[in-house]
Amino acid sequence: MTNKSHTGADIADWRPEDNDFWESTGKKIAYRNLWISIPALLCGFAVWGMWGIITVQMLNLGFPFSQAELFTLTAIAGIAGATMRIPASFLIRLAGGRNTIFLTTAMLLAPAIGTGIVLQHKDWPLWAFQLMALWSGVGGGNFASSMSNISTFFPKRLQGTGLGLNAGLGNFGVTTMQVVIPLVMTMGLLGSFGGEPMTLVKDSGWIFGKIPAGTSTWIQNAGFAWVLSLVPLAILCWFGMNNLKTISPSTGNPIVAFAKITYLYTLAFVPSIFMLYLYLPPPTGLGLLNMWVAIPLDIVLALLVMKMAAFGPMKEGVAKQFEIFRNKHTWAMTILYIVTFGSFIGFSMALPLSMKVIFGVSHVPDAAGVMQHTASNPNAPAVLAFAWIGPFVGALIRPVGGWVSDKVGGSIVTQWVSAAMVVASVAVGYVMMQAYHSATPEQYFLPFMLLFIVLFAASGIGNGSTFRTIGVIFDRQQAGPVLGWTSAVAAYGAFIAPVVIGQQIKAGTPQAAMYGFAVFYALCLILNWWFYLRRGAEIKNP
Repeated sequence: MTNKSHTGADIADWRPEDNDFWESTGKKIAYRNLWISIPALLCGFAVWGMWGIITVQMLNLGFPFSQAELFTLTAIAGIAGATMRIPASFLIRLAGGRNTIFLTTAMLLAPAIGTGIVLQHKDWPLWAFQLMALWSGVGGGNFASSMSNISTFFPKRLQGTGLGLNAGLGNFGVTTMQVVIPLVMTMGLLGSFGGEPMTLVKDSGWIFGKIPAGTSTWIQNAGFAWVLSLVPLAILCWFGMNNLKTISPSTGNPIVAFAKITYLYTLAFVPSIFMLYLYLPPPTGLGLLNMWVAIPLDIVLALLVMKMAAFGPMKEGVAKQFEIFRNKHTWAMTILYIVTFGSFIGFSMALPLSMKVIFGVSHVPDAAGVMQHTASNPNAPAVLAFAWIGPFVGALIRPVGGWVSDKVGGSIVTQWVSAAMVVASVAVGYVMMQAYHSATPEQYFLPFMLLFIVLFAASGIGNGSTFRTIGVIFDRQQAGPVLGWTSAVAAYGAFIAPVVIGQQIKAGTPQAAMYGFAVFYALCLILNWWFYLRRGAEIKNP
């Protein structure tokens, strides 16, 4: 094989498990692809997660929507991103890494610009905002293709580290978004092109504290700001990344590859829209389905649409990827990944609005003794000054989880993480209950934040450990699709957490949501021990 096979966009000779090849050639190429992949993934997370912050500011600016309607925006973005991950986990084999990461990064420009436009119109109907939240799901889908891609570049012994860096630093998109959006909303970023400001009717905040009511705010910059990084990043992806022909042998030319990606991504919107129409309450939808029916239906429909709609060489590629579903470890790791990533992204989406609703209000009984949750709390903490801390800790610690798991084994780390999350969930539920029945809920804010930081830290470490375990269990051809699939299902946490927490707050029992999560974590503790840690386990890890 000539050296030409290691240069150019398409690489034909790729042997990362061969140490000589890795040290002389592979390492440099793998890390170059990784360092470009990370900021592209970061922007994907930012665009996907931005509705968690935007909804808080819509409340502060007096947009004419109820809290329940605003919770639907984060939930819609969540479910769209999760559903997009299902086809995204198959894209690398079908279209190539460089082609996929370039196009999916460039695609983020549409929801970024569209969101900036709709946010300038307070009087527009709810469906216009819901449509943009749905479109933001493209950013959520990018994680599955990004992880699937990076896993193919690294040898097994470095999977935990390589994937931990990609996912961990990529996850900083949530934190970056939670810091950057409140900042860019304080200034006319794009001059006359960026539209007029609005005036805060309630106190807001940013990383350095409170912003008082009456201040001018450019909420549209929450979308527009990402254009400044997405354009150069897309160019960098195109000129700096590679397609591995050993993984993606029949991508076709770039136009064909782009057509495959666009086709499969477009198909993913169909089940999402259909399911949301059946699930969401009127006037948006029919309100027929319970969430626990809606999610499995969405997953099954997405897989069915992909299988039926694939044609030509794509059909064979999709069929090959579907083989992962015959392996019981695919299902075990899917459930375990919900504990870690599902919790991380779910709490990231739900926390800002939950903090606003629980701590921004004085909870006092009326004359009849019925608890009221409407009086504004003058001592409320500035939500946007604190919302970023948990996701920051979770993302920061994620590569550490991968690194420790490379040393001691992924499953033992997952076990400790699950145990910590059981305890922290019960404790935070208790604190939420106390705060939601207090005229001065701010006194409970410090323990609330500290416990959520523990939850985020544990989920971050667990993200690294589950990746490491997948790298050990599955071969190179299957590991990528399994990573993509598990991340797709876990991403439904971005839908589940805002809905469950929102419903329980509305019912006056926010603690019930956290106690429910604790029961799930405890069941996963048993599952992990049974499959990977008990004496007679088929795959002992360690």
